[in-house]
Amino acid sequence: MAKKEIKTDLWVARQLDDCKIKYDAQGSNVKELNEALQSASKQGTGKAGYPEYVFVTCDFVVVIEDKADLSKHEKLTDKGVISVEQKDIVDFAVNGAYFYAKHIAQNSSFRKVFAIGVSGDEKHHRITPLYVDDREGYKRLPDIESFTSFTNENINEYYTRYVLNEKTDVEKTTEEILKDAAELHEYLRTYGSLKDQDKPLVVSGILLALDDKFFKVADLLGDETTTDGQLIYDAIRRRLKASNVGPDAKRDKLMSEFSIIRTSARLNEVDGKLGKTPLKFYTEFLKKNVFDNIKYHSSSEDFIGRFYGEFMSYSGGDGQSLGIILTPRHICDLFCDLLDIQATDVVLDPCCGTAGFLVAAMHHMLKKAGEDQTKRKNIKKRQLHGFELQSNMFAIAATNMILRDDGNSNIKDGDFLRQNPAEVQLKGATVGMMNPPYSQGTKADPSQYELSFVEHLLDSLVEGARAAVIVPQSSMTGKTKDEQAYKASIMKHHTLEGVITCNTDTFYGVGVNPVIAVFTAHEPHPAEKLCKFIDFRDDGYEVHAHIGLVEGDSAKDKRQHLLDVWNGRVEAPTKFCVESTVTAEDEWLHSFFYFNDEIPTDADFEKSIGDYLTFEFSMIMQNREYLFRGDNNDGKPQQ
Repeated sequence: MAKKEIKTDLWVARQLDDCKIKYDAQGSNVKELNEALQSASKQGTGKAGYPEYVFVTCDFVVVIEDKADLSKHEKLTDKGVISVEQKDIVDFAVNGAYFYAKHIAQNSSFRKVFAIGVSGDEKHHRITPLYVDDREGYKRLPDIESFTSFTNENINEYYTRYVLNEKTDVEKTTEEILKDAAELHEYLRTYGSLKDQDKPLVVSGILLALDDKFFKVADLLGDETTTDGQLIYDAIRRRLKASNVGPDAKRDKLMSEFSIIRTSARLNEVDGKLGKTPLKFYTEFLKKNVFDNIKYHSSSEDFIGRFYGEFMSYSGGDGQSLGIILTPRHICDLFCDLLDIQATDVVLDPCCGTAGFLVAAMHHMLKKAGEDQTKRKNIKKRQLHGFELQSNMFAIAATNMILRDDGNSNIKDGDFLRQNPAEVQLKGATVGMMNPPYSQGTKADPSQYELSFVEHLLDSLVEGARAAVIVPQSSMTGKTKDEQAYKASIMKHHTLEGVITCNTDTFYGVGVNPVIAVFTAHEPHPAEKLCKFIDFRDDGYEVHAHIGLVEGDSAKDKRQHLLDVWNGRVEAPTKFCVESTVTAEDEWLHSFFYFNDEIPTDADFEKSIGDYLTFEFSMIMQNREYLFRGDNNDGKPQQ
């Protein structure tokens, strides 16, 4: 058992190291904590006692006890509370962690203490946290898969959510965005009489104008000669010129998309109820609620994309007829982590929508570039590329990047499938990210299948490039001959690394069950390669009424566990991850490869025996005892 305990100790230590948590083993370098532990013997002798690990993060203390045997995880009393009997404190992980945490809370000035009990091994384990109070006992918290919630960056948010049961800043921001979007949509509808596709363009154009250093809201006077729309339009032109957006044809294309601001009579007439033009009203609203409050340069949130999505959902024109499904921010960020995006990468999104992937990629790349201004300038000017077919979405995507000081906004208005992959390769893209149009392919036009976009993307990247795509899981089954052919061609020229089945509510309200597929470009798939197929439907994101999909309490922890498994840092049971060789004929889904490798517990075994005996007794009572002794129906032995 001692050898098993050491393996568990080492595994826990590796998890703490991966989270960059500085910890002490069998004691503490913090003088006050070490003094408290001098009387913390689990034997109750009043002598010294030390948990497996102790660490301080911000103003919290975290105590960890572990056991190799899952059956030694926790002991509860008949009333369902943690036993504090001396034998149970010694024998069970959670009970021991609780004992040490309680002792520290009562014998030091630290009052915010977490106890964590760990049992099992790398593949089959439980990690149970408690929040311990020196007066009120403890608060049980949901089991976790990693220690990421206890890092300096995450501990305060974890405490706010779990212990205080309060909303975090992120949740408040989400609600505020949705509230602003709903309010602005109503104003656009009431005072502007705008078409669905024009609403986000007006918002994008105004935000660009506000970013022009010569533009002043006070100059919008409702003049009939030089209209408010003309002033905003001129400011947009200046802002594009300042960003060196070129060539001229591209700048002219953008300006034509924003022409509604200048040409709409309704937007430029003084409204009797408002006492100003709708354009000035919208500009004041956006300056106060969006422009002055959103830190474009420090967040990976695609705020304009969020507004676009909300406008479309309120209008009943969510773009689904065109296969347009905007990617949530957490998926964009997850792509960056799955692909281990670096400051030196060149990123291509060939179906960029509102530029959510490019915004997230830029955010991650700038963070890794640090304060190196040359690297930061190159990232913005040369390392982010996109294509967008819908002209209004193209304008929104370009706006999104320009507002974040992207030098040239290397997004082109065009059909990616019509681009020559060899020419696109000249961009030198080392990373591909894509959410292609959904459900557009047919037998009459198989080029519109999602897999067609996937192959075209891989062909357009440089050799050894990494790519991630999010597509409906049906596209991974190869349900038509054309899709089967695409799968075979992809494997002939590129490598499938794995497929992650996502939360069915990822695209809430759309009715798509998505998966993330990860590839390496221009390296033929080896027949013996083990791919990872992961069931990540339980990702910690939840649907909240009137808000939609939001980050739940366990999301960060589950995400970290996914990344640990994906990168081979930890093993996982097959119910979460199956590693298998794969062919083009297989369904590239976890559900296709899954098998149950769980070791039955004693309770499972006893239940099975009980079920069998109940069944046997029932059959005997029906005069069918021959089923259990090898007789035929007539009672004669079988030959």
